[in-house]
Amino acid sequence: MRLPLASLLLILLVACQSTAPSADAANAAPATPAAPAAPATAAPDSSQFEADIAAFEAEDSRVRRMPGAVVFVGSSSFRLWTTLNEDLPGIVAINRGYGGSRVYDSVHYADRIVTPYQPRAVVFYAGDNDLQEGRTPREVARDFAAFVERVRKAQPKLPVAFVSIKPSPVRAHLLPQVRAANALIREYAASQQVAYLDVYTPMLDAQGQPREELFVADRLHMNEKGYAIWTSVIGPWLRGL
Repeated sequence: MRLPLASLLLILLVACQSTAPSADAANAAPATPAAPAAPATAAPDSSQFEADIAAFEAEDSRVRRMPGAVVFVGSSSFRLWTTLNEDLPGIVAINRGYGGSRVYDSVHYADRIVTPYQPRAVVFYAGDNDLQEGRTPREVARDFAAFVERVRKAQPKLPVAFVSIKPSPVRAHLLPQVRAANALIREYAASQQVAYLDVYTPMLDAQGQPREELFVADRLHMNEKGYAIWTSVIGPWLRGL
């Protein structure tokens, strides 16, 4: 049966309209491409301390390394402990504190400033610079665990002590993070035969705030009263080895 010409033309017109793009579709903006994935967080960079580490190595080349020594490694709280040998008599101390360092920096340099000495023990202090730069308590604890693993790879039974992160007046706003990091490291230490040396508690006043009289003018680094507390906490552990 033949369709009337008018009906045939109507069918063809409808078919053309259904296949042609609509005005709205033709004028629509192109689809927005998916946003690129955020770049991975950059790995911590310890290269800024290369000159400090090279200076330690130059000193080693001139001075006979002392067998049975205790290596003090970490940040400026050790670097500025100029009375270390007098405060801890009978302890052969190698001070490898370098200002501004973070926990992960000593992980990076452990094979150069700890392992070569084959020390009798290691005393470690760092963490407040990490928290100041925005690292989390869990990251600080994880980095310290990596340090212990690194130094014990060379000496499996090496005694290691962590000096708790101190409460500094200028960084009192970080006290919650300091407490959290100390608690995580204390828990880790108990499971790994690592000593946790608590200097945090005796450096607080009755209101739970940092004791101003223990610090120099910058309210970050300690005076002799502050170091006297550290001596009273670290000394008994060393003498008990």
